[in-house]
Amino acid sequence: MYNRIKVKIITTSALLCALGILIPMTFPSIRIEPASFTLASHVPVIIAMFISPAVAAFVAIVTTLGFLVAGFPIVIVLRAATHLIFALVGSFMLKKNNNIMLSFKNTALFSIFISLIHAASEVAIVTYFYWASGMTDVYYQKGYLVSVILLVGVGTVVHSMIDFSIAVFVWKPLQHV
Repeated sequence: MYNRIKVKIITTSALLCALGILIPMTFPSIRIEPASFTLASHVPVIIAMFISPAVAAFVAIVTTLGFLVAGFPIVIVLRAATHLIFALVGSFMLKKNNNIMLSFKNTALFSIFISLIHAASEVAIVTYFYWASGMTDVYYQKGYLVSVILLVGVGTVVHSMIDFSIAVFVWKPLQHV
């Protein structure tokens, strides 16, 4: 019985990794220069977060490598690497308190909390590149407040919450399987 569960978890992790690599390469992006947001790109990592910390870490790392192999700029690869942070925090919270996802209010608060961690991590990466003059001219034309705080920070919160909602919508009926 234990081996069957282990095989299901490994298979699910592999499928989530494949989706995590495939989505950024094939799904459309919303571009609000200088930022861009690929719809559903966080869904595999968030679903992995619902399963366990180990699965969340594995999927976050593999999807980051997918961004690297696909040839994305290093700032985007490092933004993807920060998904490890919110995925681990969220999965440990869920492991400690599995009642979080039982009510709409708690699920919404959890989504906001995770999205804020997600955004803060991505803003930290982009801030480093912004001040190290490693960004495109469009970032500097709009300034730090608009480019980094508003577009990356607030944009990531909104994007993360949308992807969290999609992940919950997909996960809820499948979690019993």
